[in-house]
Amino acid sequence: MRNRRMGTTSLSLSEFAFGCGGNAGLMTTGGRREQCRVVARAIELGINYFDNAPDYGDGLAEANLGHALREVGVRPYVGSKVEIRTEDLADIASHIRRSVDQSLSRLGLDYVDVLQIHNGPVPHTPIHEGRSYWQLSIDDFFKPNGAIAGLEQVLDAGKARHLGFICRGNDIGAVRQLLDTGLFRLINVPYTLLNPTASPSPAAPRVREDLGGVIEEAARRGVGVAIYSPLAGGMLTEECVDGTGPQSPTMQRLPPDVFQRFKAYAGGLRRVGRLAGLDLPHFAYRFILDNPGVTTVIGGFSNIEQLNELACVSEIAPLAPDIVRRLEELWRNNFDV
Repeated sequence: MRNRRMGTTSLSLSEFAFGCGGNAGLMTTGGRREQCRVVARAIELGINYFDNAPDYGDGLAEANLGHALREVGVRPYVGSKVEIRTEDLADIASHIRRSVDQSLSRLGLDYVDVLQIHNGPVPHTPIHEGRSYWQLSIDDFFKPNGAIAGLEQVLDAGKARHLGFICRGNDIGAVRQLLDTGLFRLINVPYTLLNPTASPSPAAPRVREDLGGVIEEAARRGVGVAIYSPLAGGMLTEECVDGTGPQSPTMQRLPPDVFQRFKAYAGGLRRVGRLAGLDLPHFAYRFILDNPGVTTVIGGFSNIEQLNELACVSEIAPLAPDIVRRLEELWRNNFDV
């Protein structure tokens, strides 16, 4: 598997990273023997970056990854995150330090290679409901004892090599402010066939969550980009379009009318992908890898077969110009299928 340099750092990450989140479920609900087997196969295939977070299985994914890495006897690059909730806002820096120590204990590591804030930055203080950590105001990043202070303390303590944060959409102004600090070296970004707005295009469709060309914004500042949820939470799969197989947690959260609309969009995208001789997931992954600003794509795996299949995408040729034109025409017509 090919590697790509993470911005201006010395790290070169595999084109595909190992995602430990809940949609695929392996590292949260899978058996430990299977987890070890899939992790070992990922290392064999050349995957060298594992993306994790305390929220994945309420710490279970970190503990399971730590166990698997010890069993397999490897130390790849590992990234994890901090989630900031309402009860943490009074002293965010202290919460970050505690969260990192807990993550390192579960992982069995002395440091993580990348530590990210899991909250997306927004200009104004959002309404936090329950244990939600979806967003964090830019003031909460910069204030005394805020997120930046806590991240710098973790960095100075040697418990993280590099820092980053998550982009959620409709937040490009706040994202620029964070990128301009020069503190962050990797951002996690959604970038899919359904929402390509993380990279500027005159053909981009109308979407609820505009990413504002953030991939190019990061590239100009020497910051790496990891793409998360590349299959749009399972929407960009053959099973979704055909109505076979169970719905992912992401799909289950969508209102029925929205789900049906996205399913129709995915069907139109599948027809374009078939013109290139690709099934829908391979088309979705190849589209992402064709962007030179992308460092790595975070894949989720339920089993070893999915891992083997994904690894083949690195060898697929870039999309031909006529396929790109058809794709842009579909976007320009706002998925009028």
